[in-house]
Amino acid sequence: MSDYTIKNLKQDVENSAEKFGLAPDIEAHFARDPLECHEFGLSYQRLSPNTRFPYGHHQNEQEEVYVVVEGSGRVKLDDEIRDLEQWDAVRVDKDTIRSFEAGQEGMAFLAFGAPKTESQDAEMIPNWWSD
Repeated sequence: MSDYTIKNLKQDVENSAEKFGLAPDIEAHFARDPLECHEFGLSYQRLSPNTRFPYGHHQNEQEEVYVVVEGSGRVKLDDEIRDLEQWDAVRVDKDTIRSFEAGQEGMAFLAFGAPKTESQDAEMIPNWWSD
């Protein structure tokens, strides 16, 4: 018997940014549970033009990979800022603090992570990316 799940990341997966007051400039569709993933996590995230996440974060146990699927922008990795364009893939170690900023046309990316841990794995750092 086949075992699979099909979901539209924008239509079938809640935009969690809305409940944290980040919409409409930020979308964050966390699909691990809706897709019934057991071995990894996946999210679709979108930033409006010239929008920056209001926090940085790092993980306690897992590395992540981000793939830019639309637009361009920048990523801050600890104290280093790197430009990103469509189809760039960024692997980030668990201890590296990261945050994203969209360019003039906005930016959308997919984020891939490891299996869900017993505790909340991400540590959020408010106002981490300052000018």
